[in-house]
Amino acid sequence: MNAPSPAVTCDDCAAACCKLEVVCLTETGVPRHFTARDAWGAVVMERLDDGWCAALDRDSLLCRIYEQRPLLCREFEMGGPDCLAEREAAWHNS
Repeated sequence: MNAPSPAVTCDDCAAACCKLEVVCLTETGVPRHFTARDAWGAVVMERLDDGWCAALDRDSLLCRIYEQRPLLCREFEMGGPDCLAEREAAWHNS
């Protein structure tokens, strides 16, 4: 019998989801200095040269604007299929 896998939490994650393209579909109060316009004119979360979201605190790997994060970030379910796929991809690419 296999032991259950440990619960996935953002507290022990490598913030793999913070490298995804995030379009700001609704107004949540994201500070403008964390956003940019993509090639099609959509407002997206700014990403730094290394691909990480500009709102990610590099020391704690926590979102600095968590209460104001975009809708797509709010709907990205911790431990859900997309989360697990991104964690797996990050693990294989490290």
